This record gives sequence, structure tokens and C-alpha cells, in this order.
Amino acid sequence: MRQTCWIAIVPLILGCGPDRGADLSPPPYPSEAEFSTAELAAAELITEASIRAPIAELANDRYEGRGPGSAGDAATRAYLAERLRSAGFRPAMSDGGWEQAFTLVGVNTAQPGTWTFEGGDEPLVLDQGSDFIVSSGVQAQRAQVEDAEVVFVGFGIQAPEYEWDDYKGADLTGKLLLMLNNDPDWDPDLFGGDTRLYYGRWTYKYEIAVSQGAAGAIIIHTTPSAGYPWQVVQTSWSGEQFRLPVQSEASLQAAAWVTESAARRLLSASGHDLDELTAAARSRDFTPMPLQLNTSIQLRNALSEISTANVLGMLDGSDPELADEIVIYMAHHDHLGVAEDGEGEDLIYNGARDNASGVGMVASIASALGQLSPAPRRSILVAFVGAEEQGLLGSEYFANHPIVPAGKIAAAINFDAANIWGPTRDISFIGRGKSDLDAVAAAVGRFQERTVEPDQFPDRGYYYRSDQFSLAKIGVPAMYLKGGTEHLGRPPGWGEEQLVAYESEHYHQPSDELTAAWDFGGLVQDARFGYFAGLIIAGEGHFPAWREGDEFEAARLQAIAAVE
Repeated sequence: MRQTCWIAIVPLILGCGPDRGADLSPPPYPSEAEFSTAELAAAELITEASIRAPIAELANDRYEGRGPGSAGDAATRAYLAERLRSAGFRPAMSDGGWEQAFTLVGVNTAQPGTWTFEGGDEPLVLDQGSDFIVSSGVQAQRAQVEDAEVVFVGFGIQAPEYEWDDYKGADLTGKLLLMLNNDPDWDPDLFGGDTRLYYGRWTYKYEIAVSQGAAGAIIIHTTPSAGYPWQVVQTSWSGEQFRLPVQSEASLQAAAWVTESAARRLLSASGHDLDELTAAARSRDFTPMPLQLNTSIQLRNALSEISTANVLGMLDGSDPELADEIVIYMAHHDHLGVAEDGEGEDLIYNGARDNASGVGMVASIASALGQLSPAPRRSILVAFVGAEEQGLLGSEYFANHPIVPAGKIAAAINFDAANIWGPTRDISFIGRGKSDLDAVAAAVGRFQERTVEPDQFPDRGYYYRSDQFSLAKIGVPAMYLKGGTEHLGRPPGWGEEQLVAYESEHYHQPSDELTAAWDFGGLVQDARFGYFAGLIIAGEGHFPAWREGDEFEAARLQAIAAVE
């Protein structure tokens, strides 16, 4: 889930406590799921064959990894529009088209071979790739950090609701900020405990650095704090990076990562120890620490401008009073394209699991919904969004330009990187505990005789790494459904082992391909779960709400007030 956008104003994240996970009381939905004969029959159309076909198509080499703006991207969008048409959906755009087009600015930063830091006994030189990765936040041909002082800012977080401020009013204008990844995770009553909040996401850290007037920021990578190995930083941050056209002049000249070992050498050159500074950063009393190091770096950017699009199809609701409200099924259709400077024979990032799998599931759900007569009471929008790997840009564009007001969007159901290892006793609902959609998930779980678990890897911050986050920021509650880990016929821990192996060997690599080893039983299970959940949301008069005090509740109330 590659994300490369830091030219935004820091969002008003008002705090999100630990996942509490219990169903709301009293429940806003029936405690037991009941479906008509027609709805049950349509669910049987969600099969291995109906899910496999779109995956096999889009993960084929001829789609060239579905990079934004590529020929493969255009072919992907045309294929998906035809799938929606054949499923009985109509074009959702007001002009009668399937595509919500948007422009991306491509910034390809020429990575300097080395980066020098002055101030120690002798200059410290870091090597590109093995020690650091850097990109530019400005949409201009040149960017530079000129003789900037390096300042360690701990976790780089301002969170007044937790009485936490790593900046303490320091003047950091023009400085280069060095910061830890993640957020405070050692106390369940501080931030979210081991549940990563938006404060722990690198996107937030770059955004807050912009708000402090910094010239640049460097995040210290470790595999535990990032949730993925260094190779993901290398592949995700090299080559052309796409962003929505800049909306303000505020941006980072340089946005970088360094490895843990490089950070240790950097801090040692300044007379400090990473472990000691990390310990100091774990206190509310921490203040920014100048490191007596200065650095300059010049970056050359090759700029381009391309167009891509979200593919949007609508199934009109059958209830005159509810049809102007929509339930969204979404999955991102893009991936990383073709490697520019790769090694080996295979340079195409096919993105079979990430995220042709989610597209296949949503396409299959759409075909089942299109068979219903009458249609669900609320309208159904299928949104195959683009440029997710570049920073949730397609869903961000949709959220900024929704085709119906945000106060008319009942909920979203998102699929991203599905379970390819077979049927499970459980399913993961990323975001459980945040809204009254908990009751919907619980009812479908009982119907399928499966347990509904919250994020089973809460330290990785999945809620803020996929497209439902863009909609949450405009107030829309969402289910982000991920595969479970308790696989039928497998020993305890086997499912987690498969996920860890995929992440280390195939995530954002050319090897993410559809193979004979895929077991579609889990994809069918989870797609049907999403189908049934959407039927409940679309069929009930209740308008979904966030849990009181949730970080996105205020946006929801504002959106509803705007349409009343």
C-alpha cells in the first residue's frame, strides 16, 4: 500500500483510543441476519470462478502492472466499466460516463548517490539505497535543503488530547527533522497502546513537519515500527511518485527514510546514542534536541502530468425514501507498474493479491447484487479507485469530489489484499469498535458461523493505509474487511506465518502473481460476508454512525447537517 503524499495540511485527528470491540448497545441493527430466498440465491453466484476471472485478467502481464496513466491503467478501467455494465450497473457520473477522471503530477527524484552530514569529528556519508531513500515534496524541477541543522524530535507528534507535544513551541523553520516511526505504544491508556493511530503513520509525520516549517524530515525505519522490511521502502519510494496537484505552497523539500543502522551512525557522529534518545522520547517532557549536525542536499525532479480515473457504477435503490443514499463497495484497481531499474527477468509488478484480489471480490459482489429484483432499498455504488499505491489519491479525490453529498453516503465496504490461503473460522474487520457497523458485522458473523475479530495486527495501522480512510475523513463509516488467520485444517499460527512470508517475499514485488497455490475458499467466504453486510446496511432505515467520541464523529455530524 504505497503512499507518497505529504503536501497536505495536518488532519484534525482528535484521538482514537484502543479498539474496544464490543457491539453497541442497544444495537441499531437486528441481532440476527435474515435474507430472502432471492438474496441467498444471488450469494451463490459469488464463486471461485467469478472472483478468479477478474484477478487473472488484471494480473496478466499485458496490463503492465496497472501503473497510473499507463496503457495498462486505461485497459484496466475499460475492462472494469464493462464488468459493471454486464452486472447491471449504470454509469455513475452525471455526464453518463463510468470514469471520474483526475490529474496526477509525477515527480521522479534523481536519488543522489550519497548524503553527507557535517559537524562530527569527520563528515558522515550515507549511501543511497542501503542507508537512505529520499524524495522531494515539491512539484518543481529542483528542491534543496541548504545547510540545515538536524534536530531530533522524538516521535514527531502533537496530540493535545493525550497531552503530548514533541515540539514544545521550538522554532524549526528550515531545519531537518529526524524522528522515530510509529507512535507511543507501551501503555494501553496512552494513545492506542499497540494499536497504531494516524499519529504513527509516516504520512502524518511528514505533514506535521510541513506545519512546523521544516525544510525536510527523515524517518528512522525499523521493520517492527514500520510493519514491513526496508525493501518495501526501497521499491515504494524509488522512481516516479504521483500526487494530486499541489493545493498550497507548503511542502517538504526533502522527505526521507534511513535505516536503523544508518540512524545509529548518524547519531553517534553527533555524540548521541539512538537507544538513549529513544528512551528520552518516551516521556511527555521530551523537547526537540539539536544534534549539532548540518546537511545540504540538492534534488532534481523530472515532472510529468498524467490522467487516471476512478471507475464508478451505480445500482439504483428500490426505496423512494432511501434511494438517494448510497452504500459503497470499493477496491483499488492500480498497482506499481513496471520497474524502471530492476534486476532479473521479471520487472512487472502484477499486483495479483494487492489488489486484483479485492477488485475480483467486488466485481463478483456487483454481479450478485445486479441479479436482485427488487434492488436493495439504498443505492449501491461500486468504486474501483485509482492511485491507491501513490497515497490513497483516487479515494482522496473521490472524497473531495463525491458524486453525492457525504451526508448521503451511508457506509463503505473496502477490500484490499485478500486472503489467498483458504477458508477461515474468523474474519478481520479493520475498524471494529469505531462505529455501529460492529452490529452488522456481528450479525453476518453469526450467520456465517465465524468470529469477527478486530485488526489482528494493530501495530501496523492498517486502518490508515487503505482507501476507507479517505472516506472516514469526510465522516463515512466503513468496513475494511481482511481475511482471518484461523484457517480450517491448519495448525494455530499457520495463517499468520503465511501473511508474514507474503510480506517479506512478495509484497510490492514482481512476484505478487496469481499462482496455482491460491486457495479461493477464503476469497469466496469473505466476498459473501461483504455482500451480506452491504445488504443489511442498504436494507435498514438506520443511518450508520460513529461511536460517540470517535475521531471521525464530528465530520459525520457536519456532513449530515449539511444535507438536512
